[in-house]
Amino acid sequence: MTTPAAAFPGPFRTDVLVVGAGPAGSSAAAWAARAGREVVLADAAVFPRDKTCGDGLTPRAIGELERLGLGDWIRAHTVNHGLRAHGFGQTLLLPWPGGNLPSYGSAVARTELDDHLRTTAIKAGALAIDGIRAVDVRRDGARVAAVVFESQGHERFEIECDRLVVADGVRSGLGKVLGREWHRDTVYGVAGRSYVDSAMSDDPWISSHLELRGEQGEILSGYGWIFPLGDGSVNLGVGTLATAKRPAEVALRPLMRHYAEQRREDFQLSGDLRMPTSALLPMGGAVSNVAGPNWALIGDAAACVNPLNGEGIDYGLETGRLVVDVLTATPGADLEQVWPALLREHYGEAFSIARRLAGLVTVPRLLPALGPAGMRSDWLMTLALRWMGNLVDEADRDRAARVWRWAGRQSVKIDDRPPFS
Repeated sequence: MTTPAAAFPGPFRTDVLVVGAGPAGSSAAAWAARAGREVVLADAAVFPRDKTCGDGLTPRAIGELERLGLGDWIRAHTVNHGLRAHGFGQTLLLPWPGGNLPSYGSAVARTELDDHLRTTAIKAGALAIDGIRAVDVRRDGARVAAVVFESQGHERFEIECDRLVVADGVRSGLGKVLGREWHRDTVYGVAGRSYVDSAMSDDPWISSHLELRGEQGEILSGYGWIFPLGDGSVNLGVGTLATAKRPAEVALRPLMRHYAEQRREDFQLSGDLRMPTSALLPMGGAVSNVAGPNWALIGDAAACVNPLNGEGIDYGLETGRLVVDVLTATPGADLEQVWPALLREHYGEAFSIARRLAGLVTVPRLLPALGPAGMRSDWLMTLALRWMGNLVDEADRDRAARVWRWAGRQSVKIDDRPPFS
């Protein structure tokens, strides 16, 4: 059920308190409720609400949605076959590699996706509360005994919990209270998103322009995307990569408009850009203090975002499931030890090599030098799609998967600060 904040009785106690009802939080709440736990799912927004995102769902995300029983629901939306990559005078059609993952992708506006995932958690038995922001915690030693919330009417109350799952997004206000620190020495993303009408809204391919140029014709260290939504519109956006040494110095909204004008004829765009938003994206596990004795950060809050494509929905859904697996398999586990180790086991190697490669893209003149050669090879770009999309499943044993894992192991060895540390 959904309880409006004004009607919430408080004080209250629950087995599992999940803060943040995006894909990560709703996934965790759904799996915990299905495991028989008493669950409260709290969010600062009132649903349905928007979220800055490209809205793309890779096969990795599709696999998690199917695990949740949402396969039929997602297939009722637009389905795409893979990536149409543009750049340096070339256009390549790169099908999703399949393998142990589903062979299709999709795109659903976050206003709809997040609301449906939250409803899935509610149907599983979670109590969802809108319009309350987590502002502090009450501790019992090193453990979190309760989270302090503030309603939109500025009234404060507590929810006590045995276990706390923090899924409040890239900024993670509650994570900061708990000691989360974002390290910007490795690559991070700066992205903007908008919607625009298009006669190609049913295009069975998502499109990415790897030769993103600024208004002066300069090549930028990022890419533009157009993801068909099947409803008469597309999600159009741009993203650039940066580090503390090489910050992104672009105005995203003018860049989006410039990119849209460049693509208007090819993608039959009409009208103005709607609902433009932007966000900074911590990537590749570039945060420390992701867990305490009875609490854990998941999804974007734990910087589980792919450094090579900005994708975070798949990791949000995965980490929501994984944290509940830990809580269910070892109810008394010390999450401060178990959770960072599990994140490193699942994502550390891939994130390490991905953010190292993404960091190279921020080096001036490197992308213009290497981009044309890469785009001339279907084989190389197909391999890049698989690696960039983190479509190497743990069960994959082919040569490309082995090379990717080997590169990840070598990368971690020379990291000054490995992922999630």
